[in-house]
Amino acid sequence: MELEIKYRGRVATPEDVTFINELIAQNPHDSRYVLSKKLCHQWNWVQPNGALRDMVCRGFMLALHRAGYIRLPPRRTDMVNPLVNPNRPPLVRADQTPLVSDLKRVRPLEFRQVRRSSSDPMFNSLMEQHHYLGYCQPVGEHLKYIVFAGSRPVACLSWSSAARHIGCRDRFIGWPPAVRRQNLHLIAYNHRFLLLPWVCIEHLASHILGRMTRMLSDH
Repeated sequence: MELEIKYRGRVATPEDVTFINELIAQNPHDSRYVLSKKLCHQWNWVQPNGALRDMVCRGFMLALHRAGYIRLPPRRTDMVNPLVNPNRPPLVRADQTPLVSDLKRVRPLEFRQVRRSSSDPMFNSLMEQHHYLGYCQPVGEHLKYIVFAGSRPVACLSWSSAARHIGCRDRFIGWPPAVRRQNLHLIAYNHRFLLLPWVCIEHLASHILGRMTRMLSDH
């Protein structure tokens, strides 16, 4: 029997409710955060890369709590939504001397994956300064790249987990719902693409996207 609770593809059952209530009763001093991790371990609720889906699990438990099926412990901290009051990246300066050239003179370009590296602040700063949408932390699994011509950055790209439902995308691919759920992790979403405004190189954008799509799956 279903309980009319569905969250991120998981449909709640009475057995789920019983299991979660027993888990809470057996761990009366645990926070919601700790309980969600324990539940993920018990259910083997993981992402394709093996990481726990504890944020999704917390949302699922909260939906059951609000519907009165389970009783979660009180929140111990107030969650801060970084999208409401985002912290702007600190300024990192780059050489903005105009770079006017043709593609063959700047090749080969170097693609650096900079997430969690010393160049991560540069990526964030360049996006904040020069992309019309500014910098925004990508959602879910993501990668950040800076493309260099020699020692100079010429472009930035970020890729993130794909949205669960996009009607036009799914119809174009021809995915029925079950196949979409099975293969969604194989799609990457181009979250941002920036050519730095002082760079003028014909065909640079298409060259970067072509190379990027060939290397992205391995990364």
